Amino acid sequence: MSDFVSSIMEQVKAKNPAQPEFHQAVMEVVESLEVVIDRHPEYRNAKILERIIEPERVIMFRVPWLNDQGEVQVNRGFRIEMNSALGPYKGGLRFHPSVNLGILKFLAFEQVFKNSLTTLPMGGGKGGSDFDPKGKSDNEVMKFCQSFMTELCRHIGPDTDVPAGDIGVGGREIGFMFGQYKRVRNEFTGVLTGKGLNWGGSLIRPEATGYGAVYFAQEMLATRNETLEGKTCLVSGSGNVAQYTVEKLLDLGAKSVTLSDSSGYIYDPDGIDRNKLAWVMELKNVRRGRISEYAEQFKNATYYPLDATMGYNPLWDHKADCAFPSATQNEINQQDAKNLVGKGVYVVSEGANMPTVPEGVEVFLEKGILYGPGKAANAGGVAVSGLEMSQNSLRLGWTREEVDNRLQGIMKSIHQAAFEAAERFGTPGNYVNGANIAGFIKVADTMMDQGIV
Repeated sequence: MSDFVSSIMEQVKAKNPAQPEFHQAVMEVVESLEVVIDRHPEYRNAKILERIIEPERVIMFRVPWLNDQGEVQVNRGFRIEMNSALGPYKGGLRFHPSVNLGILKFLAFEQVFKNSLTTLPMGGGKGGSDFDPKGKSDNEVMKFCQSFMTELCRHIGPDTDVPAGDIGVGGREIGFMFGQYKRVRNEFTGVLTGKGLNWGGSLIRPEATGYGAVYFAQEMLATRNETLEGKTCLVSGSGNVAQYTVEKLLDLGAKSVTLSDSSGYIYDPDGIDRNKLAWVMELKNVRRGRISEYAEQFKNATYYPLDATMGYNPLWDHKADCAFPSATQNEINQQDAKNLVGKGVYVVSEGANMPTVPEGVEVFLEKGILYGPGKAANAGGVAVSGLEMSQNSLRLGWTREEVDNRLQGIMKSIHQAAFEAAERFGTPGNYVNGANIAGFIKVADTMMDQGIV
């Protein structure tokens, strides 16, 4: 570790103790940016990097609500407004028991660079709660969302901060929160994205992250004059991102053979076709069941329950060409990365945020595979959120084809920006460096223009 990186990281760890995910996210970016800071001493003098690392605002609040038994429950709510140099804060809300300040700061920090890459005028933010919607009734979820939004509505707005969904926050939760915002603030504005189509939502928004990750993989393959046609793919997760990754892979002639949830994963050597995918969507989005039921429904598939004692995840140990980690952070460890490469995988496009640990990233970079980091590969979701904001401002709705074409164009631009930045700063083919550098320079130049604020 260089003196520059170690001095920055010492400050970060001293100011932000017990936040390992945030430390990890900052370290990965800072390592990429050392060469940029050396070439641009004005960034160092203006303390641009130190200012980007420090959130502009952290909001933390209690969320009391009543369950169906009439018992009082208390959760904790957060919103991290990280950086607004390029536009209103933009980033998802996550409802999951693992949510804490460090995880949300890591996500908000990543979001700044991701949003910068999209070419759209959006700053970076993230929020959520340690509330778990799993196993709760619709009535309980509604009561929680209403209490959560009663406080959050003081801090957000269409020109200030526009949250979206993330893990645990889908169309149901966005609807309940939007209704409460409208009720408390007495205004109908595009304050949330991921809304229903009848009340300001955008076509392609649910599909966008998964589609975008596949489009990014397609762009990486094009640099080697290849396509996704005939490729075998490993996909983790079974929520929105995973579902629409599988759908777009089918559109482009590839075959997905895995899906997972927190209980384990399924392997289907025949591939997940459109009928099987429709069944998974009904299982997960309507019945909210477990992925183990897939193996009961489709006899050629095998279900593997999660075994926490193993030092690796066997999902990543099947023969394939491409991998799309689409579940959660740090799901691919160093051994998983070695297994992937050993089983023939040479394309990894991250649908989740920071799903690969640093040692795993090193394996991918050393082997020279096509590796698309989350801040570039999964930016399709926030890109279409940005397009939803534009439609709301115009009071217009674009067609499915128009939104999908714009999404493809944005993913192409992100790939080109990351590819060119990596070459310009001496690490050709390294999309990690390329994405970090391209995202940073745009934000840094804007912060220079706007003064010390």
